[in-house]
Amino acid sequence: MFKKPLSGIKTSAPLRSSDKRKLKQRVVAAFGISSEDGDLLVPDGIQSVKFSTHLEEPGVAYLAPDGDPLWFTLGIGSNDLIPTVYTLWKRRNLLPVLSTPAAVVPILVGGADLMIPGVVHHDPSLKEKQLVSILQYNYSLENPTLSPPLAVGRMALPSDQLTRDGQGKGKAVLVLHTWKDHLWDLGSKGDAPEPVPFASGLTEQSPQSAEELPSEARSKELHQSNTEALADLAIQSSESVLPSAGPYYTPQEITSLLHTSLLQAISSTIPASAFPIPATLFYTNHLLPSRPAFPALLVPHSGHTPPDASPCPSSAEITIKSSTHKSLTAFLKGEEKASLLTLKSPQKHSQQTDLLVTSVNAKHPFIAGHHHYATLKDVEATAAKKAMRDEKAREEQAGGGEIKVTELWKPHQATVGLFERMGGNPADLYPLADVKTLLNSYISTNSLINPREQAYINLDEALINCVSSKAKGKTKGKDTVKEPGLVEFMKRDELTKAIVERMQSYYEVSDGKDVVRKKGEIKPIQVVMKVRQGRKVSTLISGFEPFLVVKAEDMAEELRKTCAGATSVSPIAGKPGLEVLVQGKQAAAVVEYLTSKGVPKKWIEVLDVSGKK
Repeated sequence: MFKKPLSGIKTSAPLRSSDKRKLKQRVVAAFGISSEDGDLLVPDGIQSVKFSTHLEEPGVAYLAPDGDPLWFTLGIGSNDLIPTVYTLWKRRNLLPVLSTPAAVVPILVGGADLMIPGVVHHDPSLKEKQLVSILQYNYSLENPTLSPPLAVGRMALPSDQLTRDGQGKGKAVLVLHTWKDHLWDLGSKGDAPEPVPFASGLTEQSPQSAEELPSEARSKELHQSNTEALADLAIQSSESVLPSAGPYYTPQEITSLLHTSLLQAISSTIPASAFPIPATLFYTNHLLPSRPAFPALLVPHSGHTPPDASPCPSSAEITIKSSTHKSLTAFLKGEEKASLLTLKSPQKHSQQTDLLVTSVNAKHPFIAGHHHYATLKDVEATAAKKAMRDEKAREEQAGGGEIKVTELWKPHQATVGLFERMGGNPADLYPLADVKTLLNSYISTNSLINPREQAYINLDEALINCVSSKAKGKTKGKDTVKEPGLVEFMKRDELTKAIVERMQSYYEVSDGKDVVRKKGEIKPIQVVMKVRQGRKVSTLISGFEPFLVVKAEDMAEELRKTCAGATSVSPIAGKPGLEVLVQGKQAAAVVEYLTSKGVPKKWIEVLDVSGKK
């Protein structure tokens, strides 16, 4: 919800004492907390600020005196208070909780919803649309922990429908707000509280916990999925993300993972033109993005916590500093000795102090034996694509999608027999592409291409009977349709046009919700600027009725505000339909209004007959 910056932010204003008391009463009543907790979560000096999301949904945020957002509402006139993560850090038990693995949290912060397979534990008896908080589950054989709340959302379904038996699919929580999103950025951006030991009051989302699975079976389970499936699991699954032992990697294990990441980077065909590359850029742009998204699949944890172990709850913390080398130079020189790359030291008096990676050895035996895996870069790309799809779907549901207009034709009179010969159904409606497909197949099957002039088609009896009959009308717009005589051959495009002209016209209009199909030819909306009442120029809009989302009264009212001029709606003289009149030359505003409603520009025709520049 807040993955993009807020817009239309107003100046914050302190709440009056009476409004503050009402807000506190709402919080106490809604969340069943004590009056003392109410004072903590609705402090003196609390302020309110209005804003709009990137989806243009209005909202109100309530800020602490230090600027931390504590509560927010979404929607016009909404009284449904939603706590922020700052509030949940003060009272962790304010909302029921669900847990998810560490690798899923960045995906949620990126704007995705929590999928059913991504739920590890949850409070029992959760209801649909109930507010919940999402915590990060850090697995450890001896001491599993839960992070503070990192996201807030609503249950997409009751908790009894959350399964991990292979049948659970779809969304578990519709995420509203997360740690490090743009609402969180309004506050102090302080560090999150420390994780707490895992409590046993949560329901496990798996028939067996990871500890109960035999090591051999667990290993087989983790290695079943292919690379593409693993990348998708960052959003839709948490099963493979759970480590097979404690959340600790030794420096030796991290070095092994960095070496594997280097093999992945080299095998991903870095272009030769990219070299030489400064070592730090090579590390940042190629090595780090190639780290495994699911490191436990490549280097299992040691199963114990040695004194020099580095905590590694997620692959994002696999870095040079946590390895045995401690420095990038030492790591790269070690890989150079293994003949995986070549390095060049900076010149003595050069301003460049960084090592240069001059080339990599893509033919090394290690590269030949390397098996590709899902990387952090893959996961981020998958998450970004999904976020874009979700946003597009939300925009279409909100009416922001473009109207789809499809022209159709039905076989009629002489074309009925032709379509039967072509293998079509004369009762069906066909878009132009399907008419061309049937005709091309018929031409190919009957070898009708003229051997001398292959741009022409030899007409057989069925085609001659079709194109020699009268078309539907003598005129089409301003152009007179010439009646073809008895011809023996025609160009393919001319033949297609002649057939279509002898079919009945239909059209289909869809706005994503409703689909309307009617007989007749659909024409563009007419936006005509002409002189009326002496020297005054007006803009007249007509022919919009077939486009489902455009209503005359709504359009007149909207354009009256946009154009700051008089508008009116009246019947068209001598024709069916309505006409909207807007004072002045307002074609640009009209086109903008129509396209905002989803009308494609190709279906808007603008004509200026006012004679004025």
